Amino acid sequence: MSQSLRQLARGFADVVFPPVCVHCSGVVEGEGLRHICVRCEPMIHRVESPHCTTCGHPFFGEVEGERMCPHCEGLRPVYGEGRTVTLFKGPARALIHELKYRHGLHVLADIEAIVRVSPHIFDFVRDAVLVPVPLHPRKERERGYNQTALLAEAFARAAGGTTRVESLLERTIDTPSQTAFDRQARRENLKNAFALRSGATIVPLSNYILIDDVFTTGSTLNSCARVLRHAGALNLNIVTFGHG
Repeated sequence: MSQSLRQLARGFADVVFPPVCVHCSGVVEGEGLRHICVRCEPMIHRVESPHCTTCGHPFFGEVEGERMCPHCEGLRPVYGEGRTVTLFKGPARALIHELKYRHGLHVLADIEAIVRVSPHIFDFVRDAVLVPVPLHPRKERERGYNQTALLAEAFARAAGGTTRVESLLERTIDTPSQTAFDRQARRENLKNAFALRSGATIVPLSNYILIDDVFTTGSTLNSCARVLRHAGALNLNIVTFGHG
């Protein structure tokens, strides 16, 4: 279908079934995002420099010299650098919740659009191998998909070039939800929870980037990074859509 026909079809669909903002439930109008209205879109906090190089959280105010980030304190990352697209609040949080808990695959187009206007992200991931954080098979069967794999594909489309997604990891332990745990408990909960997928091949000098939906304490990403490091990955970084 040509671009003009797609726009016509979208316009017709929007008239018959007006899209609703996933944040405020208002009607979405105009040429911006499809599922975030023009009133809520400015509330998306897109992260820019200066930001923490370990977790990606922005530094506010004037920054001089080294600065300790409280969000990843004590993490001891085994990866190189971390970046994030947005802060995990408001409309950005609503997009991830729609994707993760309500089978809202339709919001992936908006997520991709946000990445496309985040040059510190798409330049960072371009031509890299994007590795999504895996779900345990039980949870993926229940949900019907791994939202992080879909996010990685959206990142790859936004970055272009030779960027590709490879599912190199598997979750071997069906751990309980991390939300109720503190930092130390999260690390213990995830010990040995991930492994290299059977048949996966690591090319040591390739540029690998782990993709997850949200950076909270970094325990999940660091556990995954440790597996890739042990498998021989030399160039390894992380990117998340949200931080919170």
